[in-house]
Formats: sequence, structure tokens, C-alpha cells
Amino acid sequence: MTTTIRLTLDTPELAQAYETGSHRQFNHGKLLIAALGVRRGQRVLDVGAGTGRLAAYVAEIVGSEGSVVAIDPLPLRVDIARQKTRDNLATAVGRAEDLSAFAAHSFDVVYLNSVLHWLDEGQKERALSEAARVLKPGGKIGFSTGSREKPHQLDPIQRKVLADLGKEAQGTIPHKLTVDEVRELLQRTGFIVDTVEIRTFVDHAADIDEILRQSGSGSFGNHLSHLSLDEKREVRARLAKELEAWRTPQGIRLERNLIFAIAHTAGN
Repeated sequence: MTTTIRLTLDTPELAQAYETGSHRQFNHGKLLIAALGVRRGQRVLDVGAGTGRLAAYVAEIVGSEGSVVAIDPLPLRVDIARQKTRDNLATAVGRAEDLSAFAAHSFDVVYLNSVLHWLDEGQKERALSEAARVLKPGGKIGFSTGSREKPHQLDPIQRKVLADLGKEAQGTIPHKLTVDEVRELLQRTGFIVDTVEIRTFVDHAADIDEILRQSGSGSFGNHLSHLSLDEKREVRARLAKELEAWRTPQGIRLERNLIFAIAHTAGN
């Protein structure tokens, strides 16, 4: 079953929870920016910026000679991003697959940090085609996205729990790619591929409630949204029991895997 991701489930509480609890996304986003070699004076577009933590970080890197534009389709998260006032940082509601607000060849760098896996196949292609259009000749694109060939350690555990209850694993991350698919997608949309690799990250959570809180805010309300309240309680109880096997002195230890991709457009 193909899951339809809804943008209408976000709430002020979820948006604020993401702002305070998105350390994982922010930290691997900094690795993406380093891999892109973002530098002072560049004009950068952050697509799917969320509450703007990474965009504000990049604004410091590019300095007053550069600028960052941060867009996200969720108005509540853009409202929080707007509070991160910088002279060289602009925020707006916008979607990855429609960058018509921006002129061709107007950015040095475009990046999507943990965004592409929320877009279906057609949206992915339009998003990267639009990125290619707005990048200057020789400009760079970078993104991190969920890996289908090496899923997060939590994924099969959650699927098992849901299957035992006769439920589909909807509302997780349905549109993951393989490394080969990422390469093909970049080439198809006009990019020259530099690197595509899977990186593994280790996280520790205090308990199941922390994990579910992060999943809910990170999915803007889509995680387990197809379940009733009683079903959610049952899933929580079963997941808590399953995840105790992964507890360490630092907390519940889980690995997650992301594809990191860097590519560029043809030069002059």
C-alpha cells in the first residue's frame, strides 16, 4: 500500500516539539553542509527547512556577503523559522516541486535535509529538476534521504508490531530510495553525480515516549495517524516491550541510515 503523506496534520504543539527535539536532523544536516563545502558569500536555498535551525546555521557560514532562503510547506514551522532573524536569511512557505518564485541560475547551492523521502516519485523528479533550474552553472545540490536497502533499525520492529495487529505501516517514511535509484534520479534531472553513500547514525532514547514524540513531530503528524487512540496505545505498549532488548546504560540504542548525495550542474 502506498501511503499518502498529508501536510494538514501539523499542529503548533508538533511544530514546537520539532523545534526543540530535532537534534538528529540538525546534526546530520551540518554534515551535509560540510560535504557541500558551503562557504562565505554564497547564495543558498534550503528546501524543506522546517523550523529553520539549519538555515540559521548556514546563514552564519555564508555571512553578510551571502544569503540563505529557507522554504517549507508547513506554515506553522515557517512561523518558527521567521523568529530566527538574520539580515541574510529569508523564510517563506513553499514546496520542493515548485520553485517558480525563484529565477533560473540564482543560487550557488540547494540542499534538502531529510526531505526527499516525503515526496513521491513524481514530486522527487520535479523537485530535483526545479533545483537544477535555479542553480547557477556549476552549482551544487546536496540531500540526505532515507535508504530503502538499509532501513532504520526501528522500521522492522515497528512493522512487526503493526503486522501482529493486522495493520499497515502507514505514516512512516514510504518513499525511500536505493543508492542506485538516487544516482539515476540525479542523472535524469540533469546533474553530474559527485558522491552517493549511506551513512549510519547511532541514537539513544530514554524511552518509547521520546521515540514516538520524535516520530510524530518529525513526520508532521503522519506517524501512526491511521490508527485509533486505542490502537496507538497498544502499539506503544508493544513497541516499549520490543525495544527493551535494545536498552543500554545510555538509553535505547537504535541505528538509522541515510543516503547522502552530492551533485553539481554543468559549468559554463
